[in-house]
Amino acid sequence: MNPPSSDVAFSPAVKQVQSERGSRAAYSRMERDGGFETEVTESLRAFLAQIDTGFLATASAEGQPYIQHRGGPRGFIRGLDSHTLGFVDFVGNRQYISTGNLSENNRVCLFLIDYARQRRVKVWGTARTVPATDELLAQLAPAEYRARPEQVVLITVSAWDVNCPKHLPQKLDAAEVAQALQRLENRIAELEAENRRLRGARP
Repeated sequence: MNPPSSDVAFSPAVKQVQSERGSRAAYSRMERDGGFETEVTESLRAFLAQIDTGFLATASAEGQPYIQHRGGPRGFIRGLDSHTLGFVDFVGNRQYISTGNLSENNRVCLFLIDYARQRRVKVWGTARTVPATDELLAQLAPAEYRARPEQVVLITVSAWDVNCPKHLPQKLDAAEVAQALQRLENRIAELEAENRRLRGARP
């Protein structure tokens, strides 16, 4: 029998701590059902379409961890097939820490957050960088996003899971707030105009 997909996160040491602190039984029940999701489902695609930020965790061959922010327009991370996610890696500060780490250790964890809806998703897998070909850019490049592509990151998904929303602050996008305020101001203007009209119609 294959081990549950959640073993990508639940090592023997993790399971030992879970046992000591009382959560192992609950996670054992989840493991009997197979563990975490392993395919890029429609629900994951829908979540990706809503987010504009994420954090990619890599490590060197010696195990030194590193986390790098990745961002773009909503939906910049996309599902390419049932086991692959991809995004365009734009030119940045040219330190190439993540790229260097991937050249010697391809294991990654992608931490994705939708602050407005207070949801977060963890994705485990392996990743590689490939040239930003016209074919891949046609699939992954955000429309009208003014940044220069340098390469493409492809992630082969091993497992993913929806994380607990506890302690996740709700933050709203500035553009969405501005649009909501504009709608409110427009409605107030309509009501004020109607109020003036009704006052003027009094005998």
